[in-house]
Amino acid sequence: MPFENEYASYEPLRRILDSDKINGLTKRLKVHHGPHKPDFKELHLSSKTDLKRVGFKPDMILAIDGSYNARKVENGFPGAEYGYVTIASVLILLERIRELEKQEFINPVDYRETEKASSIDLVIPGCNVIIDDEDSAKSSMRRLFYETLKGTIVFNEGETLLETYEELLKNRNEGRFPKCPHDNCDHNLEFNLGQYTCPSCKNTLYSTDALRLHELMNDIGTCGEMYGQMMLVIERLWLIHILRAFEKRGWLATLRNIVFMMDGPLAVYSTSAWLTKPIIKELERINDLSRKFNNQDIIIIGIEKSGLFANHFEDLDTSVDNIPDIFPKANALLLSDKYIKENIIFSKSLKPYGLDTYFGRKFLYKTKSGYRLVVNLAVYDKFQRNTNTATHNQYPRLKDVMDVLDQVVSNKYDNSVMPIVTAHAEASIPLNLGRRIFEDIAREIRERP
Repeated sequence: MPFENEYASYEPLRRILDSDKINGLTKRLKVHHGPHKPDFKELHLSSKTDLKRVGFKPDMILAIDGSYNARKVENGFPGAEYGYVTIASVLILLERIRELEKQEFINPVDYRETEKASSIDLVIPGCNVIIDDEDSAKSSMRRLFYETLKGTIVFNEGETLLETYEELLKNRNEGRFPKCPHDNCDHNLEFNLGQYTCPSCKNTLYSTDALRLHELMNDIGTCGEMYGQMMLVIERLWLIHILRAFEKRGWLATLRNIVFMMDGPLAVYSTSAWLTKPIIKELERINDLSRKFNNQDIIIIGIEKSGLFANHFEDLDTSVDNIPDIFPKANALLLSDKYIKENIIFSKSLKPYGLDTYFGRKFLYKTKSGYRLVVNLAVYDKFQRNTNTATHNQYPRLKDVMDVLDQVVSNKYDNSVMPIVTAHAEASIPLNLGRRIFEDIAREIRERP
């Protein structure tokens, strides 16, 4: 790190470029020699015009996105901060949008009425922030996170977000047990429900400790990684929470009309990656129940706005002469494990890409208007999850998904869709905090044919 007003010269850069070690590494690099200009016939693209609709055309989108910020707090300790995490849900009424699009001029007020937004928020202690009689910032964070999930619910009545999480916890596969989160205790963390006591140190434990988010806390600086992981986990829990609420209210038949959208991949990473397997199991269970009413799968979509897959898609869409827009419109490239490892994320591992973290499959789609999207689509059985192959019947309701993406793709932001943009805006500046959109639209959902 330079001192104040100290500036580097070009000499260090010259030394790097002339370094024998750098040049030696460059000569040893593995280079991908795939064609820059692909042969789209060899890629076996899936054209929307070749697919058939197998179910009802969705007329609602429920988008989920989160946001977090770290804020300093004055409590006499240096670096003290808390994290403010917001999760937004936005319901988009596609049917009403289609009706408005028939008009020559759309009244902005009428268009605004096609969106219904709601937000939940969490305030989480970070570095040097201690509450009540807790003995550390870590124990304060664990307690408030548990209490927040316990007090959060999608409807005015029903199970809490904590109860949803604990249903997933019951299906956790036995594996390596982490240590008790309390300092100076080497006892393995015994997973349980609710609030309980460590048999060794006799201190309080919570069911949410199994997520191991406390391991990401930074005792001497900002806790951005912890807040980000916490946001991701709650977004995924919120999706399951909503689906379970639909089940308990007897609304599973209406899922044929709804598309669920999330920002980012359909995956759980880091210390909480074990959630992936229980989520897969729960989605399979709810989807099986839904199919009894609808004879079709639930549509759950994740949109990746950036990253290696988005970069690869841009390369595919650009010729060797840097001419853009060569990937055919209204076409999808369905990704197998072999294609991903050979062209996007180099690997010779026998383990399929994303096996331990993903509950959806990826594909690249160029909309009929020419915009690129990296899409994750939830899958529900072994055949759909088998990434040794990538065929259109392994992607649930692919025709319906393409139609929806064509309608809601964003022309303002690259690699994005408007429901996610709207949900992100609501999460960043929550104007509908605590509002329960599902109570507002309950009558509307029940009246769906």
